[in-house]
Amino acid sequence: MLEKLKKEISKAVVGYEEVVELLAVALLSRGHVLLEGVPGIAKTTIAKSFAKALGLEFSRIQLTPDLMPADIIGTYYFDQRVSDFKFKKGPIFANVVLADEINRAMPKTQSALLEAMQERQVTVEGITYKLPEPFIVLATMNPVETEGVYKLPEAQIDRFMLRIKLEYLDPFKEIEFLRRKSLKEFEEVEKVDFDFKEVKVTVSEKILNYIHRICYETRLDERVLLGASPRAMEHLLLASKSLAFLRGRSYVLPDDVKYLANFVLSHRIILKPEYEIDLKGEEVVMDVLKKVEVPK
Repeated sequence: MLEKLKKEISKAVVGYEEVVELLAVALLSRGHVLLEGVPGIAKTTIAKSFAKALGLEFSRIQLTPDLMPADIIGTYYFDQRVSDFKFKKGPIFANVVLADEINRAMPKTQSALLEAMQERQVTVEGITYKLPEPFIVLATMNPVETEGVYKLPEAQIDRFMLRIKLEYLDPFKEIEFLRRKSLKEFEEVEKVDFDFKEVKVTVSEKILNYIHRICYETRLDERVLLGASPRAMEHLLLASKSLAFLRGRSYVLPDDVKYLANFVLSHRIILKPEYEIDLKGEEVVMDVLKKVEVPK
Protein backbone atom coordinates (compact mmCIF):
# COMPACT_ATOMS: atom_id res chain seq x y z
CA MET A 1 0.00 0.00 0.00
CA LEU A 2 2.72 2.44 0.97
CA GLU A 3 4.78 1.91 -2.17
CA LYS A 4 1.71 2.41 -4.35
CA LEU A 5 0.92 5.62 -2.47
CA LYS A 6 4.46 6.97 -2.87
CA LYS A 7 4.52 6.09 -6.56
CA GLU A 8 1.22 7.85 -7.24
CA ILE A 9 2.15 11.01 -5.33
CA SER A 10 5.49 11.12 -7.19
CA LYS A 11 3.47 12.03 -10.29
CA ALA A 12 2.92 15.47 -8.76
CA VAL A 13 5.81 15.87 -6.31
CA VAL A 14 9.56 15.30 -6.64
CA GLY A 15 11.13 13.72 -3.57
CA TYR A 16 9.71 13.82 -0.03
CA GLU A 17 8.97 10.07 0.07
CA GLU A 18 9.71 10.10 3.81
CA VAL A 19 7.10 12.82 4.34
CA VAL A 20 4.48 10.72 2.53
CA GLU A 21 5.27 7.74 4.77
CA LEU A 22 4.98 9.89 7.91
CA LEU A 23 1.64 11.34 6.77
CA ALA A 24 0.35 7.80 6.25
CA VAL A 25 1.57 6.88 9.75
CA ALA A 26 -0.32 9.83 11.26
CA LEU A 27 -3.49 9.06 9.32
CA LEU A 28 -3.54 5.40 10.39
CA SER A 29 -2.78 6.45 13.98
CA ARG A 30 -5.63 9.03 14.00
CA GLY A 31 -3.08 11.76 14.65
CA HIS A 32 -2.35 15.21 13.22
CA VAL A 33 0.79 16.71 11.69
CA LEU A 34 2.65 20.00 11.98
CA LEU A 35 4.54 20.77 8.75
CA GLU A 36 7.38 23.27 9.04
CA GLY A 37 9.13 24.67 6.01
CA VAL A 38 9.88 27.86 4.12
CA PRO A 39 7.36 29.07 1.48
CA GLY A 40 7.42 27.38 -1.92
CA ILE A 41 8.68 24.02 -0.71
CA ALA A 42 5.55 22.06 -1.81
CA LYS A 43 3.76 21.70 1.52
CA THR A 44 0.35 22.40 -0.03
CA THR A 45 1.04 20.24 -3.09
CA ILE A 46 2.03 17.29 -0.90
CA ALA A 47 -1.12 17.64 1.22
CA LYS A 48 -3.43 17.89 -1.82
CA SER A 49 -1.74 14.97 -3.59
CA PHE A 50 -1.88 12.86 -0.43
CA ALA A 51 -5.63 13.40 -0.10
CA LYS A 52 -6.30 12.80 -3.80
CA ALA A 53 -4.25 9.60 -3.92
CA LEU A 54 -6.30 8.21 -1.04
CA GLY A 55 -9.62 9.36 -2.51
CA LEU A 56 -10.29 11.63 0.47
CA GLU A 57 -12.01 15.00 0.58
CA PHE A 58 -9.49 17.84 0.86
CA SER A 59 -10.00 21.28 2.36
CA ARG A 60 -7.57 24.18 2.69
CA ILE A 61 -7.92 26.95 5.28
CA GLN A 62 -5.72 30.01 4.86
CA LEU A 63 -5.23 31.25 8.42
CA THR A 64 -5.13 35.05 8.79
CA PRO A 65 -5.32 37.39 11.82
CA ASP A 66 -8.92 38.38 11.00
CA LEU A 67 -10.20 34.80 10.62
CA MET A 68 -12.93 33.92 13.14
CA PRO A 69 -13.76 30.47 14.61
CA ALA A 70 -17.03 30.39 12.64
CA ASP A 71 -15.01 30.67 9.43
CA ILE A 72 -13.48 27.29 10.28
CA ILE A 73 -16.22 25.24 11.95
CA GLY A 74 -19.30 26.81 10.31
CA THR A 75 -22.28 28.89 11.36
CA TYR A 76 -26.06 29.06 11.35
CA TYR A 77 -27.91 31.20 8.82
CA PHE A 78 -31.56 31.99 8.27
CA ASP A 79 -33.01 30.28 5.19
CA GLN A 80 -35.94 32.37 3.98
CA ARG A 81 -37.23 29.57 1.77
CA VAL A 82 -38.07 27.38 4.77
CA SER A 83 -38.26 30.18 7.37
CA ASP A 84 -35.79 28.41 9.64
CA PHE A 85 -32.13 28.41 10.60
CA LYS A 86 -29.74 26.01 8.87
CA PHE A 87 -26.18 25.04 9.65
CA LYS A 88 -23.60 25.79 6.98
CA LYS A 89 -20.59 23.54 7.50
CA GLY A 90 -17.14 25.14 7.53
CA PRO A 91 -14.00 23.85 5.81
CA ILE A 92 -13.14 21.72 8.87
CA PHE A 93 -15.66 19.16 7.52
CA ALA A 94 -13.25 17.27 5.29
CA ASN A 95 -11.02 14.20 5.60
CA VAL A 96 -7.72 16.03 5.06
CA VAL A 97 -7.71 19.62 6.34
CA LEU A 98 -4.73 21.83 5.51
CA ALA A 99 -4.50 24.66 8.07
CA ASP A 100 -2.09 26.91 6.20
CA GLU A 101 0.13 29.15 8.36
CA ILE A 102 -1.68 28.22 11.56
CA ASN A 103 0.39 30.64 13.65
CA ARG A 104 -1.05 33.62 11.75
CA ALA A 105 -4.49 33.11 13.28
CA MET A 106 -5.36 34.71 16.62
CA PRO A 107 -5.49 32.39 19.66
CA LYS A 108 -9.31 32.31 19.70
CA THR A 109 -9.34 30.92 16.18
CA GLN A 110 -6.48 28.51 16.86
CA SER A 111 -8.45 27.11 19.81
CA ALA A 112 -11.39 26.38 17.48
CA LEU A 113 -9.26 23.57 16.06
CA LEU A 114 -8.68 21.94 19.47
CA GLU A 115 -12.03 20.18 19.85
CA ALA A 116 -11.95 19.10 16.22
CA MET A 117 -8.45 17.65 16.56
CA GLN A 118 -9.02 15.94 19.89
CA GLU A 119 -12.69 14.94 19.85
CA ARG A 120 -13.21 14.74 16.08
CA GLN A 121 -16.33 16.82 16.43
CA VAL A 122 -17.41 20.46 16.61
CA THR A 123 -20.08 22.10 18.75
CA VAL A 124 -22.09 25.05 17.46
CA GLU A 125 -24.95 26.62 19.43
CA GLY A 126 -24.91 23.63 21.76
CA ILE A 127 -25.30 21.09 18.95
CA THR A 128 -22.50 18.62 18.26
CA TYR A 129 -21.56 17.60 14.74
CA LYS A 130 -19.29 14.62 14.03
CA LEU A 131 -16.43 15.12 11.60
CA PRO A 132 -15.88 12.68 8.71
CA GLU A 133 -13.66 9.63 9.09
CA PRO A 134 -10.79 9.39 8.51
CA PHE A 135 -9.86 12.88 9.66
CA ILE A 136 -6.44 14.54 9.83
CA VAL A 137 -5.29 18.14 10.25
CA LEU A 138 -2.07 19.13 8.48
CA ALA A 139 -1.00 22.51 9.85
CA THR A 140 1.83 24.46 8.22
CA MET A 141 4.20 26.95 9.79
CA ASN A 142 6.87 29.17 8.28
CA PRO A 143 9.89 28.91 10.63
CA VAL A 144 11.50 32.17 9.47
CA GLU A 145 8.46 34.44 9.75
CA THR A 146 8.27 36.16 13.14
CA GLU A 147 6.16 39.28 12.47
CA GLY A 148 2.38 39.20 12.64
CA VAL A 149 2.26 35.67 14.05
CA TYR A 150 0.94 34.21 17.30
CA LYS A 151 2.76 31.60 19.35
CA LEU A 152 0.89 28.30 19.42
CA PRO A 153 -0.08 27.34 23.00
CA GLU A 154 1.63 24.24 24.35
CA ALA A 155 -1.73 22.50 24.71
CA GLN A 156 -2.26 22.77 20.96
CA ILE A 157 1.28 21.81 19.99
CA ASP A 158 0.92 18.68 22.15
CA ARG A 159 -2.08 17.61 20.06
CA PHE A 160 0.06 17.21 16.96
CA MET A 161 1.31 13.65 16.80
CA LEU A 162 4.19 14.49 14.45
CA ARG A 163 6.20 17.51 13.51
CA ILE A 164 7.85 17.21 10.09
CA LYS A 165 10.46 19.71 8.97
CA LEU A 166 10.60 20.00 5.20
CA GLU A 167 14.04 20.93 3.95
CA TYR A 168 15.14 21.96 0.47
CA LEU A 169 15.61 19.07 -1.96
CA ASP A 170 19.15 18.06 -2.83
CA PRO A 171 20.49 19.70 -6.06
CA PHE A 172 19.92 16.60 -8.20
CA LYS A 173 16.24 16.41 -7.25
CA GLU A 174 15.80 20.16 -7.73
CA ILE A 175 17.18 19.79 -11.27
CA GLU A 176 14.80 16.85 -11.80
CA PHE A 177 11.97 19.12 -10.60
CA LEU A 178 12.95 21.82 -13.12
CA ARG A 179 13.28 19.28 -15.94
CA ARG A 180 9.82 17.84 -15.30
CA LYS A 181 8.35 21.34 -15.07
CA SER A 182 10.00 22.32 -18.35
CA LEU A 183 8.71 19.22 -20.14
CA LYS A 184 5.30 19.44 -18.39
CA GLU A 185 5.71 15.89 -17.13
CA PHE A 186 3.77 16.35 -13.90
CA GLU A 187 0.56 14.30 -14.00
CA GLU A 188 -2.76 14.16 -12.19
CA VAL A 189 -2.72 11.92 -9.13
CA GLU A 190 -5.12 8.96 -9.25
CA LYS A 191 -6.71 7.09 -6.36
CA VAL A 192 -4.92 4.03 -5.00
CA ASP A 193 -6.31 1.22 -2.84
CA PHE A 194 -5.56 1.93 0.80
CA ASP A 195 -6.96 -0.01 3.75
CA PHE A 196 -8.05 2.16 6.68
CA LYS A 197 -8.91 -0.79 8.90
CA GLU A 198 -7.65 -0.96 12.48
CA VAL A 199 -3.91 -1.58 12.74
CA LYS A 200 -3.29 -4.90 14.50
CA VAL A 201 0.33 -4.96 15.57
CA THR A 202 1.93 -6.68 18.56
CA VAL A 203 3.95 -4.61 21.03
CA SER A 204 6.12 -6.49 23.50
CA GLU A 205 6.61 -5.49 27.12
CA LYS A 206 10.22 -4.59 26.35
CA ILE A 207 9.11 -2.13 23.65
CA LEU A 208 6.57 -0.57 26.02
CA ASN A 209 9.31 -0.09 28.62
CA TYR A 210 11.61 1.33 25.94
CA ILE A 211 9.02 3.93 24.88
CA HIS A 212 8.35 4.88 28.48
CA ARG A 213 12.04 5.17 29.32
CA ILE A 214 12.73 7.47 26.35
CA CYS A 215 9.88 9.82 27.27
CA TYR A 216 10.69 9.69 30.98
CA GLU A 217 14.33 10.56 30.38
CA THR A 218 13.34 13.78 28.57
CA ARG A 219 11.84 14.96 31.87
CA LEU A 220 15.01 14.19 33.80
CA ASP A 221 17.30 16.16 31.47
CA GLU A 222 18.61 19.18 33.38
CA ARG A 223 18.26 21.36 30.27
CA VAL A 224 14.53 20.64 29.94
CA LEU A 225 11.77 22.61 31.64
CA LEU A 226 8.94 20.40 30.39
CA GLY A 227 9.48 16.94 28.92
CA ALA A 228 7.31 14.44 27.06
CA SER A 229 3.75 14.06 28.36
CA PRO A 230 1.75 10.82 28.71
CA ARG A 231 0.02 11.83 25.45
CA ALA A 232 3.47 11.92 23.83
CA MET A 233 4.07 8.34 25.03
CA GLU A 234 0.73 7.27 23.57
CA HIS A 235 1.48 8.97 20.26
CA LEU A 236 4.92 7.34 20.02
CA LEU A 237 3.31 3.94 20.67
CA LEU A 238 0.52 4.39 18.11
CA ALA A 239 2.86 5.81 15.47
CA SER A 240 5.30 2.92 15.96
CA LYS A 241 2.51 0.40 15.44
CA SER A 242 1.35 2.14 12.27
CA LEU A 243 4.90 2.35 10.91
CA ALA A 244 5.43 -1.38 11.53
CA PHE A 245 2.14 -2.11 9.75
CA LEU A 246 3.06 0.03 6.73
CA ARG A 247 6.45 -1.67 6.51
CA GLY A 248 4.79 -5.09 6.38
CA ARG A 249 5.28 -6.31 9.94
CA SER A 250 2.85 -7.44 12.65
CA TYR A 251 5.19 -6.41 15.48
CA VAL A 252 7.09 -3.27 16.53
CA LEU A 253 10.89 -3.14 16.50
CA PRO A 254 13.08 -0.79 18.55
CA ASP A 255 14.13 0.76 15.22
CA ASP A 256 10.54 1.89 14.63
CA VAL A 257 10.56 3.73 17.95
CA LYS A 258 13.99 5.26 17.36
CA TYR A 259 13.05 6.43 13.87
CA LEU A 260 9.87 8.17 15.05
CA ALA A 261 11.10 9.56 18.39
CA ASN A 262 12.31 12.85 16.93
CA PHE A 263 9.15 13.45 14.91
CA VAL A 264 6.92 12.71 17.91
CA LEU A 265 8.82 14.27 20.81
CA SER A 266 11.01 17.20 19.73
CA HIS A 267 8.21 19.78 19.33
CA ARG A 268 6.82 18.98 22.79
CA ILE A 269 10.02 19.62 24.71
CA ILE A 270 10.29 23.03 26.38
CA LEU A 271 13.85 24.06 27.20
CA LYS A 272 14.93 26.15 30.14
CA PRO A 273 15.46 29.83 29.17
CA GLU A 274 19.24 29.64 29.48
CA TYR A 275 19.38 26.82 26.89
CA GLU A 276 16.81 28.11 24.37
CA ILE A 277 19.30 29.97 22.17
CA ASP A 278 21.94 27.27 21.72
CA LEU A 279 19.85 24.09 21.99
CA LYS A 280 16.94 22.46 20.16
CA GLY A 281 14.47 19.79 21.17
CA GLU A 282 15.86 17.47 18.49
CA GLU A 283 19.27 17.49 20.18
CA VAL A 284 17.74 16.53 23.52
CA VAL A 285 15.88 13.62 21.90
CA MET A 286 19.06 12.39 20.17
CA ASP A 287 20.98 12.55 23.47
CA VAL A 288 18.23 10.58 25.20
CA LEU A 289 18.22 7.90 22.47
CA LYS A 290 21.97 7.45 22.94
CA LYS A 291 21.50 7.17 26.70
CA VAL A 292 18.60 4.71 26.88
CA GLU A 293 19.54 1.08 26.36
CA VAL A 294 17.94 -0.54 23.31
CA PRO A 295 16.04 -3.76 24.18
CA LYS A 296 17.13 -7.00 22.55
